[in-house]
Amino acid sequence: MTLCYLNGEFQPLAAATISPMDRGFLFGDGVYEVIPVYSRRPFRLDEHLGRLQRSLDAIRLPNPLSSAQWHAVVSRLVAKFDADDCSLLLQVTRGPMAVRNHAFPATITPTVFCLAESLHTPPAALREQGISAISTADIRWLRCHVKATSLLANCLLRQMAVDADCAETILFRDGILTEGAASNIFVVKDGVLLAPQQNHLMLTGITYDVVLELAATHGLKTAVRDISDAEVRAADELWMTSSTKEVLPIVALDGQQVGAGETAGQPGAVFWQMYGWYQDFKRTVMRHG
Repeated sequence: MTLCYLNGEFQPLAAATISPMDRGFLFGDGVYEVIPVYSRRPFRLDEHLGRLQRSLDAIRLPNPLSSAQWHAVVSRLVAKFDADDCSLLLQVTRGPMAVRNHAFPATITPTVFCLAESLHTPPAALREQGISAISTADIRWLRCHVKATSLLANCLLRQMAVDADCAETILFRDGILTEGAASNIFVVKDGVLLAPQQNHLMLTGITYDVVLELAATHGLKTAVRDISDAEVRAADELWMTSSTKEVLPIVALDGQQVGAGETAGQPGAVFWQMYGWYQDFKRTVMRHG
């Protein structure tokens, strides 16, 4: 039985229902977080809750739960899940309204939904061979730093990758790299790790932060700045990162191999360094909390 949390109650997922007048259903008026759990320890839970709070603030929705209450809900779902590793979804919408209206209701009752699902991290074979991506113009709204539930544009962009038998769609706005349809994108050139700068045009991932922290800890030179389309296509290495995918090498973009020479189209040496650092960091966090 899959257990979820909905508006103060833990219940079987099959029994959970929301109103068809919920603003999350009608307008995508809500925010969410996805948190990996390893050995029953949520990965960077406070950082995820901090980003959830920033998203709530951005859409002018008061947080319905205190930090302690969020921790309690997460702890119970993790404890009840039938495996040590899982993926947690935390979602808050502005709740139901009496009459369909774009404007916020005068009184709101937020809908809080949390669910634990199986965690599927990339298999070793996928890391060893790398993944392929396509690119396109970023068609999303101008507040991508909000982790909103209104993800239709992301779904369309992600489906483009699926239709092309690729793992991700890399997005550019006015010739500048923003991110992937469901990931952050990193570039390696001449031994330097390049990351798009944080702004309203991208969602800064928790894994994005970890990667930059690990680079600083281990002395890998980094630059956080605008990255042009031409720089992406001339990269020695490309990576995608996300909470559930961790770090993955992109070895082909729009049908062209990434990199040059004998190692073109293969995961690069800097990727393997970062992957090792990331796994070591993850094990340390899981041991010590």
